[in-house]
Amino acid sequence: QVRLVESGGGLVQAGGSLRLSCECSGSIFSFNAMGWYRQAPGKQRDLVATFTNAGATNYADSVKGRFTISRDNVKNTVYLHMNSLKLEDTAVYYCNAEVRRLGVLVNDYWGQGTQVTVSS
Repeated sequence: QVRLVESGGGLVQAGGSLRLSCECSGSIFSFNAMGWYRQAPGKQRDLVATFTNAGATNYADSVKGRFTISRDNVKNTVYLHMNSLKLEDTAVYYCNAEVRRLGVLVNDYWGQGTQVTVSS
């Protein structure tokens, strides 16, 4: 059973930085894509940043230039480096991993989420 465990959330002032970590119980090469999503109160869960094993990355327009997704293949950990945080970045951040076959999603895994709160 795949487990994704997020950490690194917390309370930070606007303009500050945080680094989120997502530790995977298995090899991250088992997945076709991994990434981060977030959900603010009363809103849907939205993509923040993802990468594929082919090396492609994708960022939400709202975080481009401020957030960076990275991974440590040895530690099987994915990171989200967040800089210049804004009030609107406040949300629960979730780690996600996908397994696809011929482009079709066959397995979709989520962590439990970590709260990020940005204060003024």
